[in-house]
Amino acid sequence: MKPSKEYDTYVYGAGWIILAICGVLFFIYKGLGFNFIKALPECALHAMTGYYCPGCGGSRAVLALLNGHPMKSALYHPFFFYGVCAGGWFMLSQTIERLSRGRLKIGMHYRDIYLWIAIVLIVINWIVKNASMIFFDTDLLEAIAIL
Repeated sequence: MKPSKEYDTYVYGAGWIILAICGVLFFIYKGLGFNFIKALPECALHAMTGYYCPGCGGSRAVLALLNGHPMKSALYHPFFFYGVCAGGWFMLSQTIERLSRGRLKIGMHYRDIYLWIAIVLIVINWIVKNASMIFFDTDLLEAIAIL
């Protein structure tokens, strides 16, 4: 897919909505002291099989980042860290380009490769976490918690 200003506008608008939701959740977490992540139900696949689903570690990654541990966040689930970095740069660069009315052409544009990178990160993360349990009897999410 070729970059398009119209598509960038939709993604940029969605980005502001996501940032607003994240801001509210951050206020609830830090300002009110409610740990909504611990209120989430346990992963059904992990509870039934003992193996991780492709999303396992995501909640821990969010919590690690909220507590100022970006490396731990990336280890828990690299997709989340990638999403924050890529999405953050997209929003920052698009905002700068829009505020400069196009004089500073630094805006990141959506490309399908960013989606493919995200999918590859999710799949590799899922395979590595489960392979470490199968072949080495090591639970990587528990090992990361110790760091």
